[in-house]
Amino acid sequence: MPIVLSELDAVSDFASYLREKVRAISALDYLSYCGEEDLLAHYLLSYDDTTKRHVIGSTKQEVTGVMIGEGEWRGFYQSELYKNTKKEDRISYFWDELIQRTCQNSLDGTLGGNSDILRGQSAIYEMVKEPRFMRRGLSDKMLTAAQRFPNTGSFTRQVTLLPSFEINVAYVLLQLRVPEPLRSAPDFREKRLALLEIACGAAKNKFPYLVKVIGIGIEAPKFAGGSNAEDFILMPCEKWSAEQQAHYAAMNKDWNFFETPNLKQHKDRVTQFVQPPRANQRATSEKVGRNDPCPCGSGKKYKKCHG
Repeated sequence: MPIVLSELDAVSDFASYLREKVRAISALDYLSYCGEEDLLAHYLLSYDDTTKRHVIGSTKQEVTGVMIGEGEWRGFYQSELYKNTKKEDRISYFWDELIQRTCQNSLDGTLGGNSDILRGQSAIYEMVKEPRFMRRGLSDKMLTAAQRFPNTGSFTRQVTLLPSFEINVAYVLLQLRVPEPLRSAPDFREKRLALLEIACGAAKNKFPYLVKVIGIGIEAPKFAGGSNAEDFILMPCEKWSAEQQAHYAAMNKDWNFFETPNLKQHKDRVTQFVQPPRANQRATSEKVGRNDPCPCGSGKKYKKCHG
């Protein structure tokens, strides 16, 4: 069980494994395996394209029994596919750190926004649903957005829309750089929160298919001096009235979120397992240097932080 819990350390991944185990035990006449880790390896390496999920054995009714040999986990654990995936997953724990830090802020009574974590009605509740491989993609895009924040003056704003693993759900990352007097004002967090709400409403107006928008507001890490505090809001928007649409359209006139000609769309493919690169394959994407400051804003070198 320690192997299972350390491998499936995102609650959605662990829950999916338990659901499939229940299904297999209910459907099969017999299920034989030497250790829980061998069953886990079998599960991770068996994917059904029809149902889009990992399976134990098969979903075909003619399969009535499954026997899993000893050593399945050992072979998987020693494979280059496993090792490279673990390497690629390191960045995903930025997402976990964000959740952990925010939950602690909730316990300390310093969390801003409309989140009620203890009752499950919060942005964090939605963030926890993301599986490990999706956390990798989301963390990578958030840190890249922080790294590429433009140096265009003492007051700069930037929004980034990131899709969730959950259908019709998205995250809005709002980064702000503001002059020091405004940043030190007592109502700065309140104003940033109001701006974040406008950005989330603008996202819903721009992308009508969304049923939930999770807003994350931060000071641009490049210019935050190593200290930062996040604001979160959850905007349920499956039912979106004409009045709400008009309200946020009017509020967005001065800010123009998701309406500028500089809006860019990127299409990426994120997979659970990542094949190791070939010897002659060269990275073409922009990378952070090992000795550069980490774009998360910690003040540490990238190699000592999320590198």
